[in-house]
Amino acid sequence: MATDQDFDDFEDDEVSDGTEMSFLGHLEELRWHILRSVASFFVFAIGAWFFREFIFSSVILGPTKADFITNQILCQVGDLVNMPSLCMQKAEFILQSREVSGQFMMALSQSIIVGLLFAFPYMFHELWRFIKPGLKSKELKAARGAVFWVSLLFFTGVAFGYYVVAPMAINFLANFKLDPTIQNQFDINDYISLLSMLTLACGITFQLPMIAFVLSQVGILTPTFMREYRRHAIIVIFIVAAIITPSPDVISQLLVAFPLLGLYEISIGVSGRVLKRKMREEAMESNS
Repeated sequence: MATDQDFDDFEDDEVSDGTEMSFLGHLEELRWHILRSVASFFVFAIGAWFFREFIFSSVILGPTKADFITNQILCQVGDLVNMPSLCMQKAEFILQSREVSGQFMMALSQSIIVGLLFAFPYMFHELWRFIKPGLKSKELKAARGAVFWVSLLFFTGVAFGYYVVAPMAINFLANFKLDPTIQNQFDINDYISLLSMLTLACGITFQLPMIAFVLSQVGILTPTFMREYRRHAIIVIFIVAAIITPSPDVISQLLVAFPLLGLYEISIGVSGRVLKRKMREEAMESNS
């Protein structure tokens, strides 16, 4: 039975056999990768459409509910450390659809977002398959597992945005009032846009180690540079955490800042490993 390594060796042979695909051949190959990516997106989007009521009530409105898992955990932590402010208040706002086609467009947009979210690993896999034949054997060896790590970091970031960032931001904005007589009434499409922006932005932010890997591989970024500017990065991270969590308690800000600090430290380690491997390869080449 053929293994993944067999397929990798086969593709490496295709790259190293001296043949080059024509420009039109590359376009044809790219077209099929795009078509398969679009097809995977439609499959997940259509599936999300059939489950639109469950997705909206349980997933999209989840961060607004008092029994959301994040709020339950924060309330328990608040009781342990005697900080009741950690327990988020019930989000006091009304969602409205102000257009005739508002709810239909909302269902359509949520299906598109869910389709893109779940199709992301396969879409990146198709992109990687298109790029892979053009890489050298050393580059292929260095980038092995790229699809897995990119997908893992992306979904970890999305989960962090959905379970940590979004509930805090939505709760603060929903309960913020200039005057008690003013009632918060939000358009449903604005709410979905905010939720998707927070979660997807975190998914992209969590790609920092992969960005560090690529920039270190091409020689733009070094671990020395990242260590030298670590203090600046810490200040920026805490500013971002303060903006994301407007709540005055420190623990909420630390809940957001610590994962970002961890990502920065992981990125330093990734850059260091890339640099050590490049130095080892250069030493081997010089000795030979």
